[in-house]
Amino acid sequence: MKIKIFGGLLVAILTITSMAQAQTRTPAITHRQHIQDRRINHGVRSGQLTRNEAHHMRADERKISRDKRMARVDDHVSVAERRHLRREENRTSQTIYRHKHNERIR
Repeated sequence: MKIKIFGGLLVAILTITSMAQAQTRTPAITHRQHIQDRRINHGVRSGQLTRNEAHHMRADERKISRDKRMARVDDHVSVAERRHLRREENRTSQTIYRHKHNERIR
């Protein structure tokens, strides 16, 4: 009998902790950050981005990372916080595109 109770408690604890972790994760935003970092690095290597442009875009990415950490502080990333992070990622993506396709070369 004790084994069944202990097993049930163990399953309940694991379920609760996995649900709590699911609310603090932001895999889509993390994936986009990696992709945009690769785009910036590629632009620098190919000469499409100047070092100054790349520096500013990397600063934008650091700000997004900071905002993401701040959103996770309370162990829950709300819908509004996710929307804000997505909006920042969209702006950074547009900036990368705009700077890669302007006429400045390194």
